[in-house]
Amino acid sequence: MSANASPSGHQPTATRDTVKNSAFLKACRREPVPHTPVWFMRQAGRSLPEYLKVREGIGMLESCMRPELVTEITLQPVRRHRVDAAIYFSDIVVPLKAIGIDLDIKPGVGPVVEKPIRSRADLAQLRDLTPEDVSYVTEAIGLLTAELGETPLIGFAGAPFTLASYLVEGGPSRTYENAKAMMYGDPELWADLLDRLAGITSAFLKVQIEAGASAVQLFDSWAGALAPADYRRSVLPASAKVFRAVESYGVPRIHFGVGTGELLGLMGEAGADVVGVDWRVPLDEAARRVGPGKALQGNLDPTVLFAGTEAVEAKTREVLDAAAGLEGHVFNLGHGVMPSTDPDSLTRLVEYVHTRTAR
Repeated sequence: MSANASPSGHQPTATRDTVKNSAFLKACRREPVPHTPVWFMRQAGRSLPEYLKVREGIGMLESCMRPELVTEITLQPVRRHRVDAAIYFSDIVVPLKAIGIDLDIKPGVGPVVEKPIRSRADLAQLRDLTPEDVSYVTEAIGLLTAELGETPLIGFAGAPFTLASYLVEGGPSRTYENAKAMMYGDPELWADLLDRLAGITSAFLKVQIEAGASAVQLFDSWAGALAPADYRRSVLPASAKVFRAVESYGVPRIHFGVGTGELLGLMGEAGADVVGVDWRVPLDEAARRVGPGKALQGNLDPTVLFAGTEAVEAKTREVLDAAAGLEGHVFNLGHGVMPSTDPDSLTRLVEYVHTRTAR
């Protein structure tokens, strides 16, 4: 095999320079684009019959540790929808599993932690993450970048607050009473917990970037449960540490949370280059809240995709019109693709955005 051949034996069809000039990365850098780029959170997943087929009988965490399976699943929506970026198929708890946290992803429930972190002694569970802990990530990204050609790959990780919420609660929560009790009642322990998680998250993102990811997204899925003052004091420092840790790589950094309309300015302040916006705040208003110097990502309501082509196109025009004055815009949903979404509706949506925004 030649030095330039991919792990699959194919000659790579693009270099990092051609990927760098993709519409997605240009939009992230707030540069002129040939069309508004599109990708979807959870684009690789249960909405695709081909995903369900290859995942049959294989647990979620095991799926994330098989490089060839990860490669296939990550590529599926790129082939089907012609999106402008792939997102690495994984789960936010993968780095926690990799350092030995006893957890599993239970169907219909989500991540469940066997021994929740409730005391300072429990912090001993959180050791540093090394590249060797996640060697399957490096292998999978090598396979992927060889296959993706000019399509960029987005790496991702869970933000410290969201990871802490799972670890302290022991699983998904609607109220976060245990996590918030620690945050309010033992702020020093909380700060140390988030600081350790920031180190683990930073290491996980570095592995992905060094393996070939062209951008990264930090998912703070549950940050919308926080008041702005609490976010600034108890969460922002850890998220900012993650963004600083990967700044020198020069890849775009995206920050996204759900229900974070009141936090958009603070999320941008944490250090992201691109701020993801859910469907609750129009993009022009989001831009006012975030301030200049940031691109925005979003923000079609995922449920619109169940309403028929005419409605989808009408709501998409609203999003594009609100984004018309932005410095940079990456079209996405305001949250992940819902499992029962018709894949063809996503394919049509990508084509519609590309056609309508062609420069």
